Amino acid sequence: MQDVLALVLGGGRGQRLYPLTKYRSKPAVPLAGKYRIIDIPVSNCLNSGINRIFVLTQFNSASLNKHIVQTYKFDIFGEGFVDVLAAEQTPDDPHWFQGTADAVRQSIKHFAPYNVSHVLILSGDQIYQMDFREILQFHKDSGADIAVAGLPVAAAETAGLGVMKVSDDWRVTAFHEKPPPEALADLRCPQLDRRAPGEGREYLANMGIYMFQKDFLVQVLSGSGALDFGKDLMPEAVGKCKVSAHVFDGYWTDIGTIRSFYEANLALTASQPRFNLYDARRPFFTHPRYLPGSKLNNCTFHQSTVADGCILNGADITRSIVGVRSRIGTGTKIKNSIIMGADYFEATEDLAVAADQCKPHLGIGNHCTIINAIIDKNVRIGDNVSIINAHNLRERDEEIYNIRDGIIVVPKGATIPAGTVI
Repeated sequence: MQDVLALVLGGGRGQRLYPLTKYRSKPAVPLAGKYRIIDIPVSNCLNSGINRIFVLTQFNSASLNKHIVQTYKFDIFGEGFVDVLAAEQTPDDPHWFQGTADAVRQSIKHFAPYNVSHVLILSGDQIYQMDFREILQFHKDSGADIAVAGLPVAAAETAGLGVMKVSDDWRVTAFHEKPPPEALADLRCPQLDRRAPGEGREYLANMGIYMFQKDFLVQVLSGSGALDFGKDLMPEAVGKCKVSAHVFDGYWTDIGTIRSFYEANLALTASQPRFNLYDARRPFFTHPRYLPGSKLNNCTFHQSTVADGCILNGADITRSIVGVRSRIGTGTKIKNSIIMGADYFEATEDLAVAADQCKPHLGIGNHCTIINAIIDKNVRIGDNVSIINAHNLRERDEEIYNIRDGIIVVPKGATIPAGTVI
């Protein structure tokens, strides 16, 4: 795979993931207690033998850039790298990235000089495990100009996705971004149902994973004004060149909303999750923190995950993820929730200052109840706090919390005083 260079798209504003994207881009959002979302596509590349990777960034990119620099360091005698290509204004183009295709177009001058035959384009906000050697081989065997990864889905799962119509030899004959329900009948792919009879997965969704020959990618982008791959370039390319779909039938989810992020994380607490973080043959890499093991004193756990550096005293945790450096007090109950933890430990003198200011310590206090919530990093929650969506609200915005699709999100760095009920 030394002939392949990967471009990972860092995403836009991520408004549907707000407030998790208030201070960071989507790929920088913490995942599974110790990772960030960007670690998934980068690790897939490294496990597939691709070690020349550019991450294209623009919005709220400081924490993402820092994570990449601190995490992915290679032998100085090798050619591997994970590097950032930030949006930049130049004398030739004063505009920032206008979309995914435009981001790659503006980056041509940076990746074109590399001596590679193929370019793999990935999204930075998806969770999946894929061996990219398979789509490279498919691209070569099919003689396609563009190979796009497709996921078989049922009609109910097509909302918000690009859907492809394919022929029996997997050539894409139609490409419809976010089709309305009435357009689905013309996009059915009966050959998918023959692969898994009775499952109703007769539609092929675009996964946002594309394999190009480098020279063809440069040519097609230079000759097109398309701003986005899914909305513009792919529908345009279907009628002008050979686009073929490589069918992927494993786990894949797009982290586009608070609900999808919440469900993807909690799914990892299952006894045998579909997304397997425990496969030693295909590890997922992240920033090495060198934290001590967690201290768990008189706690009860049910189907939960606890990361490193935590101190928990008398807590009852059910179907939840507890992130790095979390502190949780006595008698606190947490259920169906994501606790992201903290970026640092509070020193003894910091604890004394917080006590003098009647401010809660970093973490979660005593006798709290947290249900169906996401607690972002560096949050301070006092004693006897209930975060339970007491009024069963679907949407709400307050200074110290937001509610999205019934899920309470406490934003990064927020302080919730003792006795508060949300």
